[in-house]
Formats: sequence, C-alpha cells, structure tokens
Amino acid sequence: MNTALVFAVPLGDAGPAALAAASFSENFPGLAVFAIFVVLTLLFSLLGTNTEGNDLSDFYVGSRRLPSAVNGLALFGVYMSAAAMLGNPGVISLNGYDGIAYTLGPAIAWVVVLMLVAEPYHSTSRFTIGDSLARRLRPRPAHLAAGITTLVICLLYLTAQLVGAGALAGPVLGFDTPFAQRGTVACLGLLMILFVSMGGMRVTTLLQGFKAVLLLAGGVMLAVAALWRFGWNPADLLSSAVRRSELGEAFLRPGVTYDDRSSKLDLLSLQLAFILGAAGLPHVLMRVATVSTGSRARRSVQWAGMLNLFFCLLALLTGLGATALLGRSAIAADAASGNTAVLLLADSVGGSALLTLISCVAFATILAVVAGITLTAATALAHDIYGEVIMRGRASEKNELLVARLAVGAIGVAAIALSMFAQHLNISFLVGLAFAIAASAVLPTLLYNLWWKGFTTRGAVWSMYGGLVTAVLLVVLSPAVSGDPAALLTDADFAVFPLRNPGLVSVPVGFLLGWLGSLSDRREPGGADYRETEIRVLTGASAGT
Repeated sequence: MNTALVFAVPLGDAGPAALAAASFSENFPGLAVFAIFVVLTLLFSLLGTNTEGNDLSDFYVGSRRLPSAVNGLALFGVYMSAAAMLGNPGVISLNGYDGIAYTLGPAIAWVVVLMLVAEPYHSTSRFTIGDSLARRLRPRPAHLAAGITTLVICLLYLTAQLVGAGALAGPVLGFDTPFAQRGTVACLGLLMILFVSMGGMRVTTLLQGFKAVLLLAGGVMLAVAALWRFGWNPADLLSSAVRRSELGEAFLRPGVTYDDRSSKLDLLSLQLAFILGAAGLPHVLMRVATVSTGSRARRSVQWAGMLNLFFCLLALLTGLGATALLGRSAIAADAASGNTAVLLLADSVGGSALLTLISCVAFATILAVVAGITLTAATALAHDIYGEVIMRGRASEKNELLVARLAVGAIGVAAIALSMFAQHLNISFLVGLAFAIAASAVLPTLLYNLWWKGFTTRGAVWSMYGGLVTAVLLVVLSPAVSGDPAALLTDADFAVFPLRNPGLVSVPVGFLLGWLGSLSDRREPGGADYRETEIRVLTGASAGT
C-alpha cells in the first residue's frame, strides 16, 4: 500500500475522470451508484448501532467480539487506501521492476505486525496505545504522549484522504468546480461523522469489510479482463508490456526510476517508514484489539497479510496490463504519477460501466479509511487526553462516551477544514509522514515497553515526542515542502534535508532517545515495574478487563 500516492491533485480534464463526469451528466449512472452506496452505508450504520445501551468497550473496540476472519478483512480494509488500488498499479505501469519493488514493502509490513506487536499488544492494551504503556509506566505522561502522537498521525492521514476524496469524487460526480469539490468533501466528512458517532467500532467494521470486498472484487475484475485480452497467457501480457513501455528490457530491470544514490536512499527511507510504520499506526493497532484473545489477534493479522499479498498480485497484473494495452506514454500523458492507469484500463476493457464501477469502488475505499481513522482519533482524544489526563482516570463511562461522540465531530470538522485549505496543494507526502511518525515515535516506544525490562516513563516520553518532532522537522526541511517543482511550496526553497521521507534518520533517533531516556531516568532506576506486562506478553492474557 503506497499511500504516499494518494490523490493530492485533481485527475485532470483529459483523464478518465472527465470521461466519467461527462457520462454522468448524460445518464447519471455515477450519481445512482453513489446514492446506492450512501444508502447501503447508512443501512450498515443502523445495523451496527448499539441498541443495548451505552458501553465504552462496544463503541471503541466492538466489545472484543469480532471473529478473526471478519476482523482480518476489516484490518485489510482499514490499511488499504485508494492509493493501493489506483496508485500501486500506476507506479508499476510506468516503472516496471522499480514499481514492483516500490509496492512490495508495505506487504512485508504485516510480518513485523505479526511477529512483534499483534499478540503482545492485544494482551496489554484495553483501548489505546496509552493503555498499553500505562500498565507499567506513569499513567498521565504515557497517555498524554500517546494521545498527542495518535492525534497528529490521524489528522495527517485524514487530511490526505479527504483531499483525495475531493479530487476523485468531484469529477466522478460531475462537480468540476473548486466550490463543488469542497462541498463534496464537506458532505462526505459529515456523513462519516454521523456514521461513526452512531455506531462506533461496529459501524466502522461493517464499512471496512464492505470496502475490502469491493476493493478485492474490483481488482479481480480488472486483472481477469487484462488476462482475457491476452488469451489468458501472462507471458504474452508481459511481452506486450515490455514492448509498449518503450523502454525495452530495461522495463524489467532496476533503474527506471531509482537510478542514482539519492533516489535509492529516498526509496529506502520511504520503505523503512512503511514496513515499520504499519506496526505503529494507531488505527491498525486499535483494530487489533477488537478480538477476544491474543491468538485471534494474530490470526486476524495473518488474514490481513494474506489478503494484502493477494492484492499485490492483482496490482501487478493490473499495472502491467495497463501498460500492455494502453502504452506507457498514454498513461504518463494522462497523469504523470500514473494514478489514472487503473481508470484508463477500466475504460479500455469495460467501457463507461466498468469505469463508473471502479471509480466508485475507489471512492468507497476512502470513506472506509476515513471512518476508521476518525474513530481512532476520537478515542485518543476522549480516552487518553480527557479520561486519563484531564480527569485522571475518574471520568464516568457515560461522560467519556459523550466526549467520544463529540470528539468524532470535532476531529471530523478539523480534518474537513484542513482538507478544504489543501484541496489544490500537493500534499501527497502527508501519508508517508504519518507512517514515518508511527515508525519513529510509536513503534520504538511499544517495542521497548513490551520487551525491555529497563524501559522507563522518561524513555517513553523522549521516544514519543522525539520521534514525532524529528520526523516532522525533517519533512519541513525536505524537498517535499520546498525547493522542488513538485513541492508543497513551489516558490520557496529552504530544503536542507535531501530525502522526502525522514524514516531513515527519524526511526533510529526514536529508538536512541527511548534508550537514552530510560538510562537517564533516576525516578525509575532499573526500569518501571515489568512484572504484569511480562506475564501478559508471555501468556497472552486478555487486557479487555
């Protein structure tokens, strides 16, 4: 899932989105599909609403009652964004071997989640990252650091996703003016606020599972259509892709994109952030906690990992199929990033009907991801910051649940406002930054907390805040923000850090600060009490109570 390729800029009037918009204005099939999707989503929300009373565990983690396979499907759904469906095949269609290497990193991330985090985190966390840390560290600083870091990651992710929703939904629905696109984003954000505040984790699970099925179905349809056009012979498809790439055999060798030291280091930094960051993403960790036992959490991750690998295969076939049928030049001419390759392929093999369907599937993926991240941010705000920091753990369940529902609205409105400002800016680096913060601040703290007896509260605070500040500062000083034609600020140049993603530097800094902070902590010499955490990690005892 190379989510750094989220739709940060409009698809362009010459692309398939414009074709779809023209079709909708004549026949309204896109609006009809969109309306059906909204109605189904509302029905899911009503089905998912808790009618048995208000309960924090139900709102936050669905009472930990989800089956492993269902949770694995939802975990795959919350992790995979529209960039996975449209961006990954686009990178492969333009860059061949380099594109394949670029897309495989996030699939490997599930190994890190499975081996190091899933079961021990489930056994030590009730609702949030702060709960896991506070089991052995001082509660208030642990909850505050975890809550702030979670909110930053979620707001970065939400802003990028909502900008992508506006860039995709506006043209798809025939709304091609900036005002109409912003209105579309506002309506979508408000819908998500309504759905999540109504049903919490139950609604979010239904949305993510529904989205995952649509995503897989759309990928299968395109891959099958591409293979069918070449007589079900993958060798013929590959030969045609090589020929129409206009690069010859170089298309199948490293060096099309990453041909110098700087670009290779940039790729390494981004891949490091993706591989390690997945294990620290708050919305992924929150979903790990929605099953009843640690072993079921592990099986959920296994399901998600297998679905992710299968989707990578679909992305490979779709990307190469787009090159084989359309040609690399045609794809690059429509969108230099390759983000419209899948839409072009859908229009080529299935006409406007398939194009409409794939566009709406991509749109559905954004909605589901937004719902999951909104719930995670609201939980951090209500549980970590309000419940544990402000109220010192004395808030009643009724009051905390009310704050959580209000927090859904506050987070949603904040994300909508930020995305309105960023609608026509190149903010594609934001999701990569969110992964880098997760890898630099959350993952080191979690691993030390779960596996190192000498870890202390100061180490957690230094690691969390230090990894967060380092990642953000390096990105601000990178070519992603200034000093490059494709930067956020095209007219400025204060880039002194050469890499677009800070992971290569910020991840080691996060681990180093956690170690140094723990060694220098005189308040907890030798480490915080590790006995209960160790027992839970080794036995898999549930932290749900």
